Amino acid sequence: MPKKELKPAIALYPTPVILATSIDEHGKPNVCTLAWVGVLCSEPPQVGISIRPSRYSHELISKTKEYVVNIPTADIVRETDYCGMVTGRKVDKFKETKLTPVKAKKVKPPLIKECPVNLECKVKDIIKLGAHDLFIGEIVNIDADEEVMDSPTNINFKKLKAITWNPVSREYYNLGKSLGEYGFSQK
Repeated sequence: MPKKELKPAIALYPTPVILATSIDEHGKPNVCTLAWVGVLCSEPPQVGISIRPSRYSHELISKTKEYVVNIPTADIVRETDYCGMVTGRKVDKFKETKLTPVKAKKVKPPLIKECPVNLECKVKDIIKLGAHDLFIGEIVNIDADEEVMDSPTNINFKKLKAITWNPVSREYYNLGKSLGEYGFSQK
């Protein structure tokens, strides 16, 4: 079948959905929903989050140079969507969603209790890309619920019920079944 040429767009799917937490100078936490997120480096471990400069979270993270990547589950997809629809400048998203902020171990922004995996990050660089700025964060600590661990050091992501985003259809999805383990083609 022939290929159809399309104009450049955000047609990469799936994108992970996360809840990024930040904090203001008075210690008030904020949470935002992001899908422009990804692993950038394994040594040292780094993740990137892209945020529009007009967003409140951009302002807070730019000042504090810290954020937490909280991985939400399908159980809190409604709360996750809500956190992306309203601004923390006007709304206390923790109060409105009843999500629970928990003190982090190595950064000031809180973890979200209802998210089974939390990556505490310190900003190493900010790159202006266009409509968004990329915050490169070094992961300085990981907090994980025991229920999603299959050994003392390994998170079993099959247990998470993580959420993905389709930027074309603007819909949330769950991940499907495993199709094979790394290196299975060589067996």
